[in-house]
Amino acid sequence: MVKLRLKRCGRKQRAVYRIVAIDVRSRREGRDLQKVGFYDPIKNQTYSNVPAILYFLEKGAQPTGTVHDISKKAEVFTELRLNKNQ
Repeated sequence: MVKLRLKRCGRKQRAVYRIVAIDVRSRREGRDLQKVGFYDPIKNQTYSNVPAILYFLEKGAQPTGTVHDISKKAEVFTELRLNKNQ
């Protein structure tokens, strides 16, 4: 099973996260399938590769809680619903 999860990067006390598609059995810093976004909680910046996120969600990937909230703000789920209706 694949999950959309945050992967920690950056220095001590200055965490930055990559949003990655990763196998459930892998650890947090393990090998990811694809990098699909970026999240900086200090500057409150996000970047999402929406087509890649939609691809993994359509294939059955489950987002974690934080990734779900970030995707919700980026309105990824509305695009997912629009794609399913067409």
